[in-house]
Amino acid sequence: MPRDLFEAARDAMKYAHAPYSKFPVGAAIRADDGKVYTGANIENLSFPQGWCAEPTAIGCMVMGGGKKIVEMAVVAEKLALCPPCGGCRQKIAEFAGPETRIYLCDDGGVQKTLTMDELLPFAFKTESLG
Repeated sequence: MPRDLFEAARDAMKYAHAPYSKFPVGAAIRADDGKVYTGANIENLSFPQGWCAEPTAIGCMVMGGGKKIVEMAVVAEKLALCPPCGGCRQKIAEFAGPETRIYLCDDGGVQKTLTMDELLPFAFKTESLG
């Protein structure tokens, strides 16, 4: 089990800025460079302007030099097995392959493992743009 990814996601969740929803989320990515990148959700009073933990972690990965998501863990304080939302699924798919493992966690660790293809079976693909 990728205990280190769960722990990184759980630790990242402590930095969530969730004063409106009171729903902190943390995410951790192991990238193709071997590094672990983390993120937390960051809300904004103008609700559509906030963002989720997963794109925060993706942004850190990109800025840190990582190109591909090898595996990813997501944890929410108030919901066991919190899956990424639809928009995040597409954002993750941009940097992941169909077999990339996504770990859904509760406060004890990884409880469910899905592949990216299971999480988002009909993702938009770059090659569809021609």
